[in-house]
Amino acid sequence: MSTVTLTLAELAELARRALMAADTSQDNARCVADALVAAEADGHIGHGASRIPSYAAQARSGKVDGHAVPEARRTALAVVRIDAKGGFACPALTLAAEHLRDMVRETGLAAASVHHSHHAGAAGYHVEKLASQGLIGLLLSNTPEAIAPWGGKTGVYGNNPIDFAAPRANDAPLVVDMSIGLVARGKIMVAAREGQPIPEGWALDTAGRPTTDAKAALEGTLTPIGGAKGAALAMVVEILAAALSGARFGFEASSFFTAEGPPPGVGQILMAFDPEAFSGGAFAERLESLIAAILAQPGVRLPGTRRLAAREEAAREGIRLSQGLVDEIRALAKR
Repeated sequence: MSTVTLTLAELAELARRALMAADTSQDNARCVADALVAAEADGHIGHGASRIPSYAAQARSGKVDGHAVPEARRTALAVVRIDAKGGFACPALTLAAEHLRDMVRETGLAAASVHHSHHAGAAGYHVEKLASQGLIGLLLSNTPEAIAPWGGKTGVYGNNPIDFAAPRANDAPLVVDMSIGLVARGKIMVAAREGQPIPEGWALDTAGRPTTDAKAALEGTLTPIGGAKGAALAMVVEILAAALSGARFGFEASSFFTAEGPPPGVGQILMAFDPEAFSGGAFAERLESLIAAILAQPGVRLPGTRRLAAREEAAREGIRLSQGLVDEIRALAKR
């Protein structure tokens, strides 16, 4: 397969132009493009450049409102409710984080709910920004149905992401970015597009049988981490991200990948903690003690270590993408 290497700046500009050509405002296109490129640089390819064509198609069809300006309404001392207005999640989550940063210094803990939203992407991007400003960030998101209740065959819950970031005194923030399924559905989408099999254990077909066929996996359901416990955790995130925000559940939401249908209308809950207020100034030392105990064991690494290495390599050497994907994005940017 022939490939093309682009610098991060080149990919961001190309993504921005493709989104703007698909009827997205300049500000929204920049926010979304930056998030997609950051995901690609960190090695989250299922949430990176491969999403540009589907995002553009949805903006062009009106499934996502590329010109939406999210609105914030403070509903309690430490709570703000964000209406994404059927637009991309990135501008809504950015607005949520701005409000949380102002509120949390007064309240110690602040939370934002987001409704009428879209795909949160590689959501570690948003909590890492909070952690870089000295706050602990926690983001819960729901997605279109992908995981069945334990023992079932039909998806009800999304492959719901849980993203956590904590500041460190002398190092990059500690980031934990995970979803309830054993793998992000975007990775299966990439495999299906390229005609590649997926590892056994990732997904089940429509009959509830394990499959290595990426297309059969997309028609079926994802395997949750931890079996029945993982399915229960997916339900908890569904309740917090969707019911608590007033958004659609996974089984009610339309696909993030196709341009047809109504807006997905999913939800997110973003929380910010002031570690100093909670710990009396002990948090930084306590966290480093835990990290030292973890790393004292040979062969152990912290979550997120690979993302930092991939980020440095991408900044130095650029991003290598398939020629077909780059040609598709370039064609979108010229429309």
